[in-house]
Amino acid sequence: MEFVEYGLFAFSSLFVIVDPIAAVPAFLAMTPRDSVPQRLRTARVACLVVVGFLAGFALLGQAVFKLLGITLPAVQIAGGLVLLLVALDMLRAQRSTVQETAEETAAGTSKDDIAITPLAVPMLAGPAAISTVILLEAQAKSLVQLGVLLGCLVLVGLASYIILAVAATGAKWLNPIAERIISRLMGLLLAALAIQFMFNALKDIGLLPQLGGH
Repeated sequence: MEFVEYGLFAFSSLFVIVDPIAAVPAFLAMTPRDSVPQRLRTARVACLVVVGFLAGFALLGQAVFKLLGITLPAVQIAGGLVLLLVALDMLRAQRSTVQETAEETAAGTSKDDIAITPLAVPMLAGPAAISTVILLEAQAKSLVQLGVLLGCLVLVGLASYIILAVAATGAKWLNPIAERIISRLMGLLLAALAIQFMFNALKDIGLLPQLGGH
């Protein structure tokens, strides 16, 4: 996979699973008394934490799994199942409990600073995002592609900040119907990505050899 193709694949996968658009309602609900500058600071800190947190898993995630004796196909299948659960909720235009629970959102409303938790982790960088970044790192065939992956994380963090910043300055910027349509489209893409990760795992262990020739 060439680095341009890999970069597009990595960015789209990460953006879909981080899904900052779906995090907007919770972000606004947890900051009802904050001024616009305070909301912008919260969004900025959260996005920086997301980039650093996921970059850490991109660099160290596989080493940890090897230390635990967990193979890459097992990670691919487990990650694919996690992504599929999130995708099914997105297809129903629901925020998945894999990304955040009602209790976490409610707890955030009573916190003075929600930037690191629950906004950054687990709402934006939850188990599904961690699984995705580890699987993408496993597909990086060179240091150039690893650098592309880290660059994509920065771009996803920047895009997430822009979306949250726009929401902070105009709370009703996105029509609920449009939000549900976008969520369902992103859910469909994520479901396809999840199935592809599982297909890759089955191919790696020899259960789907016919896919290797195409």
